[in-house]
Amino acid sequence: MVGGTHVIQVRNLTKYYGSHVGIEDISFEAKKGEILGFLGPNGAGKTTAMRILTCYLPPTSGEARVAGFDVLSQSLEVRKHIGYLPENVPLYHDLTVRGYLEFVARLKRMPRSNQTARIRQVMEECGVYDVRDRTIGKLSKGYRQRVGLSQALLNDPDVLILDEPTIGLDPRQIIEIRNLIRSLSGERTIVLSTHILPEASLLCQRVIIINNGKLVTADTPENLKNRLQRSMVIDITVRGDLETVREVLGSLADVKSVTLLESSAANTHTMRVESHDNRDIRETLSRAVADRGIGLLGLSSIDLSLEEIFVRLVTREELE
Repeated sequence: MVGGTHVIQVRNLTKYYGSHVGIEDISFEAKKGEILGFLGPNGAGKTTAMRILTCYLPPTSGEARVAGFDVLSQSLEVRKHIGYLPENVPLYHDLTVRGYLEFVARLKRMPRSNQTARIRQVMEECGVYDVRDRTIGKLSKGYRQRVGLSQALLNDPDVLILDEPTIGLDPRQIIEIRNLIRSLSGERTIVLSTHILPEASLLCQRVIIINNGKLVTADTPENLKNRLQRSMVIDITVRGDLETVREVLGSLADVKSVTLLESSAANTHTMRVESHDNRDIRETLSRAVADRGIGLLGLSSIDLSLEEIFVRLVTREELE
């Protein structure tokens, strides 16, 4: 049973397509108001998990509950509490935006007394009110995605499930949809399936990483970084003789490696320095170059990106 603030609970969820594994023995939770990233390469099993959560597919085994209701035995109750934006948005291109949302409202059995006000509210919330009387087929891909979000929000769901919501959009449209998704969080829980690493990093408080149908890990991006960061990486920019700089930095006991990133004719060099055992050596570096009369122009620590975390995890690199 779902308890406390957990709006979604998944336990040992498995789905087979004949002999092929869609997902296998996956367990995770999502809290109220959380944006949870479901991250993995294409074909990893993300869409299968989304379809089970939205009652489009039955699991082979295991349990999934949304807002306290079981997706298999209480699917009609689950559907009342979710909004779903599939990867391919199911739009009727010959309808107007308003006409389409009125149709969806009837499908979702919304009270007639509330339909007009709610449709206007979601159109304004998703930025499509100004095109409400335009035919969907004549809208840009970005606007069609917004219409898709509007239909997912019509029943004011507790859980919003978005499968690759920015796929096929141009850079400006991607930023707009990301900002819209961020604005929709708070009271409702959002599950965001994506293979785009920056998207998960920018939007999600926690990420679930799935590969080959299996759960690799589930944690915050920050915790994943801390678990995997075996060394501290620092970029240092200095002015001085290059060989002297290499000698000074390479001779320090806590330095694991020194790599030249950039060098200019003005004797200015940017080096990447990696420490042993994640030791903070910034003070050691600045003191060492100052003692040798080398000009220190800049010093900054470099964190693991979510992309690096993902690669290390799915290639089964051993955790510290």
